Amino acid sequence: MTDRHWLYRPQNWPRLWKWGGVTLLFTVVAEFFVVLHAGFGFADWFAFSAVFGFASCVVMVVFAKWLGGWVKRPQDYYDADPSPEGAGATPARAPSELPPEPPPGSPPGSPPGSPPGQSTDSEAGSGGSRSRS
Repeated sequence: MTDRHWLYRPQNWPRLWKWGGVTLLFTVVAEFFVVLHAGFGFADWFAFSAVFGFASCVVMVVFAKWLGGWVKRPQDYYDADPSPEGAGATPARAPSELPPEPPPGSPPGSPPGSPPGQSTDSEAGSGGSRSRS
């Protein structure tokens, strides 16, 4: 038996609705006793904060639904077999098709068949010493 969190248990849902409604009712009733100092004239309207909060929530949900539909990918988006004709898709190469690795101890960038310690043509023909600062 899996013990789910108390918010997900169906027997608690009526209790959640009841206490949510009591909380919302309390915030509207509190406007009778609290002096509001609104920056705009319409913010002084009765229950403006409750209506504005509810409308903002509805707008966020509608926007999230629209955004989710806009960026949604097909269910098999990552399972699709890439083709060479696709945008920049490179077919995978078998290990036998990969270039051989250089021997251990050879300088970086040296050809795979060169012995260790031998410099490449670009290093040998550089025309003098280079100083690094």
